[in-house]
Amino acid sequence: MKKFLNRQNGIIAVIVLIAVAFFGFKKGDDRNFQIAKNLDIFNAIVKELDMFYVDTIDPNKTIREGIDNMLYSLDPYTVYYPENDQDELEMMVKGSYGGIGSLIRYNPKLQYTVIAEPYEGMPAAESGLKAGDILLEIDGKDLKNNSDVSTLLRGQVGTSFKLKVQRPGVKEPLEFTIVRRSIQMPTIPYYGIMEGQVGYINLSSFSGTPSKDFKNAFLDLKKQGATSLVIDLRNNGGGLLDQAVEIVNFFVPRGKTIVTTKGKIKQASNTYKTLREPLDTDIPIAVLVNSGTASSSEILSGSLQDLDRAVIVGNRTYGKGLVQVPRSLPYGGNLKITTSKYYIPSGRCVQAIDYAHRNEDGSVARIPDSLTTVFHTAAGREVRDGGGVSPDVEVKQERLPNILYYLVRDNLIFDYATDYCLKHPVIASAEKFELTDADYTDFKNKVKGADFKYDQQSEKILKTLKEAAEFEGYMKEASDEFKALENKLTHNLDRDLDYFSKDIKAMIAEEIIKRYYYQRGAIIQQLKGDNELDEAVKILTNPERYQQILSVTATEKK
Repeated sequence: MKKFLNRQNGIIAVIVLIAVAFFGFKKGDDRNFQIAKNLDIFNAIVKELDMFYVDTIDPNKTIREGIDNMLYSLDPYTVYYPENDQDELEMMVKGSYGGIGSLIRYNPKLQYTVIAEPYEGMPAAESGLKAGDILLEIDGKDLKNNSDVSTLLRGQVGTSFKLKVQRPGVKEPLEFTIVRRSIQMPTIPYYGIMEGQVGYINLSSFSGTPSKDFKNAFLDLKKQGATSLVIDLRNNGGGLLDQAVEIVNFFVPRGKTIVTTKGKIKQASNTYKTLREPLDTDIPIAVLVNSGTASSSEILSGSLQDLDRAVIVGNRTYGKGLVQVPRSLPYGGNLKITTSKYYIPSGRCVQAIDYAHRNEDGSVARIPDSLTTVFHTAAGREVRDGGGVSPDVEVKQERLPNILYYLVRDNLIFDYATDYCLKHPVIASAEKFELTDADYTDFKNKVKGADFKYDQQSEKILKTLKEAAEFEGYMKEASDEFKALENKLTHNLDRDLDYFSKDIKAMIAEEIIKRYYYQRGAIIQQLKGDNELDEAVKILTNPERYQQILSVTATEKK
């Protein structure tokens, strides 16, 4: 009997195992089948196109577009990098690449690419290239209407090439022999002391090892007597997550949880804590943010906000709470793939866009404020998820005039700066330089001589309003009013150049200063009359207000 029961139990166990295996296999097998099926279909379509399509297809182009569109349907951060695009991925991760260290720009009127900005201490600047130089040839290869100039300038570190350029104001072309180097973009292009002994650090990226540069800059500012600190993260698109955690660690105690990542697989879920003793847990801090502050920048600003360690000043950040890692692919390719979301100390995720639910036209929208959830900082202040990092103190962003966009687009400011530099071998320091009224008069004459045309938003809106009034039958009664308004809104270049002179002058000054003092000088110019920086300095030099902002209000206590 016992033998029979053991045998019966054994049979039941086998049946259970077979059932579990069957149903488990069926579920997994169905998914595997669907993947295999669609890969076969895709493979068959490519073969049919290659054999029967009326024109010869480029397999690299056709399949690449298929891959790119597939990945775009997920989120814009999951990207395929084939073997010949690895420099771009390396630049994003390490912040470095093999090249000459210069920003270049294609000029459609010239049909050539020009040097827009050589970076300080890099091969382009050290070899003597200047902004405005027109790139004619690389190793004898004509660069007219060439879309691969950037690729030709980059290459293996230590290799050299000959570059022929045409410099404005110089009759004969110039030739340079340039050796490519590893180009590491500065993560802290400028830091210094503001009024009231307020230290300022401009952190432009989280690629490479910015935490080391940040530490050195901060300690230097303290030696210079800084008693408070502004961290400028405006337009910092992020980079390496662990570097943001390192910088947070400079100002908060060891053992604090800063970021938690959560993904589908175990390896994508991690907790990042502060591992070292901090540099300073007491110094008052303000962080400047805007809509271009994203990813690791939001980890830094959001964590300091959640821990009540800094006052956030500016405008709501971008809202990128997704984490990517590179995965190796066959034939030397890489896939940068979104593997998880990150959550900062309060428990919130700053991801502001729901890529999983696209509209019929493929567009995506921000998560409505009504659907966000309230979280709390360490002190109990209310913060929300789903919309980036909202500042503690919002500063209204000034809108640049429409005319300025067209002046930049048509290279009129750039070309004026080039002419200015030919006439002025040296200028005052970046802190003291000012564009004179005589200089601005020269610029206005240059603009008028260039037959400059631009769209005025008021004219467009008026035209739309007239069409609507005509359609709805109001035009007859309102015709006199429309004529009077048209007369007042008549296109007047002189008037616009004078009315918007403050913004235009500031842009011209920045372009000129860059030619002499590089990126550092441009930032010094940008900080002149910077409303957000001014507000941060006011807060940091007023201890009572600083503490009040970081305290829980009566409303939040309820």
